[in-house]
Amino acid sequence: MWGFAAKAVLAGLMIAAIAEVGRRLPAAGALIASLPLVSILGMIFLWHVRPDAQNMALHAEATFWYVLPSLPMFLLIPWLLRHGAGFWLSLAAGCVLTIALYLLMMFVGPRLGLRL
Repeated sequence: MWGFAAKAVLAGLMIAAIAEVGRRLPAAGALIASLPLVSILGMIFLWHVRPDAQNMALHAEATFWYVLPSLPMFLLIPWLLRHGAGFWLSLAAGCVLTIALYLLMMFVGPRLGLRL
């Protein structure tokens, strides 16, 4: 239980740090947010509990393919904001788009031979 709490605190600290940096320097906050810190930490924690190279390779590869459907959200949100949509609507639309693209990836990916 302590391990889970430590992971949650670490993730919360990362998010808080990104928000603070982004408040002062939006581009720097975006750069930090774009780093695969959560993925790297997740791989470290996964390796700690299951040091299996094949499992880690599958995890890392699937992570790559699941990142792709999330990228259009980062184009849709600013486009909507610049065209007068409110923040919450833009964020919701970005989330809906991402969910739809994740579902599409889950459906199409295996048919293209991707191991997800």
